Amino acid sequence: MRRHTEHHRSDRIGWLRAAVLGANDGIVSTASLVLGVAAAGAEPRLILLTSVSGLIAGAMSMAAGEFVSVHSQQDTEHADLARERAELKLDPVGEQRELAGIYVGRGLEPALADQVAAKLMAHDALAAHARDELGLSDTTAARPVQAALASAASFAVGAVLPIAVVATASPAYLMLWVSVSSLLFLAGLGALSAKAGGAPIVSGSWRVAFWGAAAMAVTAGAGVMFGAVAGA
Repeated sequence: MRRHTEHHRSDRIGWLRAAVLGANDGIVSTASLVLGVAAAGAEPRLILLTSVSGLIAGAMSMAAGEFVSVHSQQDTEHADLARERAELKLDPVGEQRELAGIYVGRGLEPALADQVAAKLMAHDALAAHARDELGLSDTTAARPVQAALASAASFAVGAVLPIAVVATASPAYLMLWVSVSSLLFLAGLGALSAKAGGAPIVSGSWRVAFWGAAAMAVTAGAGVMFGAVAGA
């Protein structure tokens, strides 16, 4: 008998989104901060101090923002489930008809849809309605703490990369090294996230690197402008 070897990646959606977002922000925001300050004419020690401060502030901001955002999603999910639980107690027959109607809309014959709805309602009515009416499941459920920790940790990891370049690169070529290395880091991040999610690697790598380059270019340009104004 042939074993079922099909692998799906939908269970990675929550943590993968938070991790990629955090690492991408860590690289882009820190590298952009370094380029902006360097373009304004700051000395290497100040650049390093600024980038480390950006790492700490960014990681805390990512954790807080992700927790609040995902917790709001979780609150909405819990409210929908509570409302559905109440409706099941008040009108179980009507809720079964509603579930059967969903299956008819998906292509089942009415008689078969009624049978399926009855069986699922008998097994776990709330789970059936959560999945098929509300679109909620364990794999897509909001997990605020997990998302916050993943975002903060991945931001810190991403931010450390350009900071390491700042700490080791020659001041004369600091902007060049930070720009090139950060683009390579972003391309690698895009490739890893695409591979983990089962998406095309080349397009994922190019997309992350392109938008990162755009953000760094804008910030460096702003640094040049402010540096020129301050020096006037």
